[in-house]
Amino acid sequence: MKQLKVFRSLVKDSLGTITSGSITYHIWMASLTIIMLIGMYCYSIQLEEGLSATGMTDRVSWGLYISNFTFLVGVAAAAVMLVMPTYVLKDIDFKQAVLIGEGLAVAALIMCLAFVVADMGGPSVLWHMIPGIGVFNFPNSMLTWDVIVLNGYLFLNITIPFYILFRHYQGKEAKKNVYLPGAILSVFWAVAIHLVTAFLYQGLQAKPFWNNALLGPRFLASAFAAGPALIILVLAVIRAFTAFKIEDKTIKKIAMVVTVAAQINLIMLVSELFKEFYAPTHHSESAYYLFFGLDGKTALLPWIWTAITMNVLATIMLTFHKLRNNLKVLYFCCFLLFVAIWIEKGFGLIVPGFIPGPYGKIAEYTPTAIEIGVTLGIWAMGALVFTMLAKTAIYIELGKIKFKKKA
Repeated sequence: MKQLKVFRSLVKDSLGTITSGSITYHIWMASLTIIMLIGMYCYSIQLEEGLSATGMTDRVSWGLYISNFTFLVGVAAAAVMLVMPTYVLKDIDFKQAVLIGEGLAVAALIMCLAFVVADMGGPSVLWHMIPGIGVFNFPNSMLTWDVIVLNGYLFLNITIPFYILFRHYQGKEAKKNVYLPGAILSVFWAVAIHLVTAFLYQGLQAKPFWNNALLGPRFLASAFAAGPALIILVLAVIRAFTAFKIEDKTIKKIAMVVTVAAQINLIMLVSELFKEFYAPTHHSESAYYLFFGLDGKTALLPWIWTAITMNVLATIMLTFHKLRNNLKVLYFCCFLLFVAIWIEKGFGLIVPGFIPGPYGKIAEYTPTAIEIGVTLGIWAMGALVFTMLAKTAIYIELGKIKFKKKA
């Protein structure tokens, strides 16, 4: 009963925290709400008209939704780069940032699941994936493995921070023997969610563009570049608008992780380009379409070369110690890297896998306004969830909200 009383008090205080704030905070939350409402309206049209309201066809059956899903799995996995140093290696420099990273992982995973629901056409078909009711097809289907690891990782990233914050809310220290086993498990689980997602694509034999042994490792490298880059940008905003103290050395350590991951990602990209174009076969047509266009079809050409330019520029700048230690330059590079990997791991990975079709026909894909609206709505929902989680966590850590014992 006592714990239930504390929980009710935590919920009440959290609601008070997330519904109060400065004018800037209310404008931010209102903007996100408006974008979410636009996304809901677009989704209602999709529910009424079906997936024909999107730019996807029987030729290109995965588009903007699955592109964002693939990218966000990597953002979610990136939390491990803060969890492992803090909980396992006991690096105190990461301590202030780890709860922010885990909150970001929760928001990213919620967006992942939302994009899957949007791509399936609607929530009414989800019963097919419920064990015992639908056809879950475990362990034969890689899709069921993906469902398990994503929901498992979401559970870990909710329960561990919740336990720590729940203890801090009461003015107590979290017990390591309670949260440490889960933290260690989440390290391996984070790697698993991205490898399983990569295996989901690699296992489709009819799509040679994805039949690449480097796909799994490259997923991890790009995730550990884009995810921590976003965390750095988020920490910069938190430092600017809250009293939550984030040391420069914390950001610089995360920047080192971003730099190494970006360098590895770039080396793997060069390796893939060599494999596709040094001795090209008919299986290289998807890569030719992506990088040079095919039969006059060049929809993805400006996207991929913009992404590569941004990726190379950001990686080169981060490689130089003086530039990386300049926080303004670092934030700029992190932004470039985040956008570049979003393009490369989204459109640059998913769409070319379907082009050309089985009979050589090229049917290009362009997202509709409905798809873009739903996508923006889901991103706004993720930002709203993260804002609420982060603000509550920061207020508990600063001691602004705590359990008041009655005399």
